[in-house]
Amino acid sequence: MEQPQAMEKVESVDVTEANAVAAGTNKLTKRIVAAGLGGKLMGTKSMVDVTADQLAKDSINELLARDKALKEKYEKQKHISEQPWTKDNWHQHINWLNMILVCGLPLFGAIATYYKPPTKETVILGVVLYILGGLSITAGYHRLWSHRAYSARTPLKVLFALFGAGAVEGSIKWWSHSHRVHHRYTDTHRDPYDARKGFWYSHMGWMLTKPNPRYKARADISDLADDWIVRFQHRHYLLIMTFMALILPTIIAKYFWDDAWGGFIYGGIFKVFVIQQATFCVNSLAHWIGVQPFDDRRTPRDHFLTAIVTFGEGYHNFHHEFPSDYRNALKWYQYDPTKIVIYLSSKVGLSYNLKTFSDNAIKQGLVQQQQKKLDSMRAHLNWGTPLQDLPVWDKSEFFEKSKDKKGLVIISGIVHNVENFIGEHPGGEKLVKGALGKDATTAFNGGVYAHSNAAHNLLATMRVAVIRDGNANANTFSLQNEFLDKKAAAAAASN
Repeated sequence: MEQPQAMEKVESVDVTEANAVAAGTNKLTKRIVAAGLGGKLMGTKSMVDVTADQLAKDSINELLARDKALKEKYEKQKHISEQPWTKDNWHQHINWLNMILVCGLPLFGAIATYYKPPTKETVILGVVLYILGGLSITAGYHRLWSHRAYSARTPLKVLFALFGAGAVEGSIKWWSHSHRVHHRYTDTHRDPYDARKGFWYSHMGWMLTKPNPRYKARADISDLADDWIVRFQHRHYLLIMTFMALILPTIIAKYFWDDAWGGFIYGGIFKVFVIQQATFCVNSLAHWIGVQPFDDRRTPRDHFLTAIVTFGEGYHNFHHEFPSDYRNALKWYQYDPTKIVIYLSSKVGLSYNLKTFSDNAIKQGLVQQQQKKLDSMRAHLNWGTPLQDLPVWDKSEFFEKSKDKKGLVIISGIVHNVENFIGEHPGGEKLVKGALGKDATTAFNGGVYAHSNAAHNLLATMRVAVIRDGNANANTFSLQNEFLDKKAAAAAASN
């Protein structure tokens, strides 16, 4: 008889290779360079001497070599981020360019308001630009480019690229890469805005201080490198950012109502400040307040307050579980204007392929988290000694012990000591005393009373032993229901 062939060994996934794919270091990738100050604004080095030919060459080996050199360097000496703050080195801890842009510029704007009060027209301009800039970050930078939650036509992408640059939060490439790293390494040292380091750090501190190069991380952004809008915006970011953030509002206010300074201050500086703070709340507030209906292993949370100040990005627990869903809010009453904008843009042909997770997958997440919470609550309650941990008595041993201990009774093959409950029994002492030293299974399980679930739970806490060959069953409530069903069926048959 022919012997069956042995099953071939199934090849396991190479974890190292898989990590290379996730980081985008497994293939040739175009380097998109923002020269001069524009590069520094996005946390990258200036490489003004790179030629067009070099941009198309593989840069992976160089990147890996630089990582190795940094690792070797900081194994020998501590990076400034690992050193304590002192009066001599405090200035070395600070990222001064970001400090100027995020704190210094708004401070200048605040001082300028004393000399230049806003006009009604300028306030309206600032609000309109704030909405355009904020939605360009949430609908564009975040849901479109970072998570590919939907696809967009060129006009909408250009709009998002321009007004997103005007928010002064970096280029699409830099922003999206950092955000993908955040999702890949949430709540770890490699998370750029690690919420475990405190509210202030995740809100602004991570930008205002120098990061530890030991925890450098990457995510695949080859899809962004293939997008000509992303490439163009990144290479010319400084010019686009300056024009959209400051020059455009100044020109509009000057041309239409002769308020250039007002446009610069309120339509420019203040607008940028408010958008930035709103975005920062996603990194901080959304990881600190609210509920966790889908997952509590990590810090993201859902809260309507965060949603209000972040254009609907406040349902962050949902987002981290279902990141490629174009929605953040599921219910009609939950505030998510970004979702509405994306949906409406699809109706006029500006976007398409809106991605959603199935209702089944979402409900699975809710049920699993609810079950986890129930299991946690259950673990802290006294459900009685498990049957396998109880001693086993023969019936003769039960009769012998019943002579010395007056509260023993058998119910469902389990010996219970009800001595301390005799005087508390709602049906009176006589019923309990009449069952002592006997098998009260039928009487307890519906023969006299249909006991409540609470009564069965209370009984379980009084277990002391199981009867050998007594068909012990810890689920006395189910046994009672079976008895009552049979009783009802018999009564119906007799009629």
